[in-house]
Amino acid sequence: MKWEENVRKAVPYVAGEQPNRPNMIKLNTNECPYPPAPGVARLAAQLDIDALRLYPDSDAMSLTKVLAEYYGVKPEQVFVGVGSDDVLAMAFMTFFNSGKPVLFPDVTYSFYDVWAELYRIPYRMCALDENWHIRPEDYRQPNGGVIFPNPNAPTGLAESLDLVEEILQANRDVVVIVDEAYVDFGGVSALPLLEKYDNLLVVQTFSKSRAMAGLRIGFCIGSEKMISYLKDVKFSFNSYTMNYPSQVLGVEAVRDDAYFKETTGKIVRTRERVKGELRELGFTFPDSAANFIFAKHDTIPAERIFRALRERDIYVRHWNKPRISEYLRITVGTDQEMDALIAFLRDFIRG
Repeated sequence: MKWEENVRKAVPYVAGEQPNRPNMIKLNTNECPYPPAPGVARLAAQLDIDALRLYPDSDAMSLTKVLAEYYGVKPEQVFVGVGSDDVLAMAFMTFFNSGKPVLFPDVTYSFYDVWAELYRIPYRMCALDENWHIRPEDYRQPNGGVIFPNPNAPTGLAESLDLVEEILQANRDVVVIVDEAYVDFGGVSALPLLEKYDNLLVVQTFSKSRAMAGLRIGFCIGSEKMISYLKDVKFSFNSYTMNYPSQVLGVEAVRDDAYFKETTGKIVRTRERVKGELRELGFTFPDSAANFIFAKHDTIPAERIFRALRERDIYVRHWNKPRISEYLRITVGTDQEMDALIAFLRDFIRG
């Protein structure tokens, strides 16, 4: 059909399965296994329903201010969006327009190339080394911007702040985005580098460590000028992206710092215990600093383990892609969920 010649075609991002079965164990989308902070539940029951007939605050100022206070920056340095995916998509649209290729790792969050293709941004993937680490020398070539997660996904490996700064020093003329979706589980944030680099954008999310994936809250912190450019693009696209309940409940989540630290601490302790149990079963993996483990078995193909787990209603993530086809990404669930996973794997591998 003639009209199809002018359609913008895209190969979309493929998210993990979202099954809804009784007694399933869902370890495939890196969601938090614990509920949001208690204050969030209390406030949700008291929400002003009449406020839903009104447009929300387009600046999400209450949430912006509490985030600025928590991270020790000015409100003018904070930008909020509908999950970190929304923030990252806006950043691609705003900052990556030079016509030169944007650089990111070859094994990384698989939305980066989707956005690049969608917005007609040239890109180049830089191969991680044999131990799944970023090679900073790869980011010294001419480029139109740099983006990478730290800790990385799906490997879970965290890079040092020195490496992040080495990449920043080599790329003072372009925007460098550090995607810190998993930083609260053991990574080191690049936020302290904002004082030295006005081209740095640090992106985080409430979906993992703050247990609020269903409310879609993401944010980034950067220089005031950088944030002003992001807002210009957002308000040219859609002024009212973040809904009223997300803004109100997001504030409450940030205020309960004790619960936030307790929850991330539980996940880290479970992750470290499960690492040892997986090693005993013949798995190897990078030393994850995230809320998941990227594991490969010494002798059994990943596809076979994936299908066996799925038949038992235990869901993990598997990609049939170069370099990672023999790996499974296993979200860290509750201790009970991980015990069930290990028990099944023990029977399956040794049986």
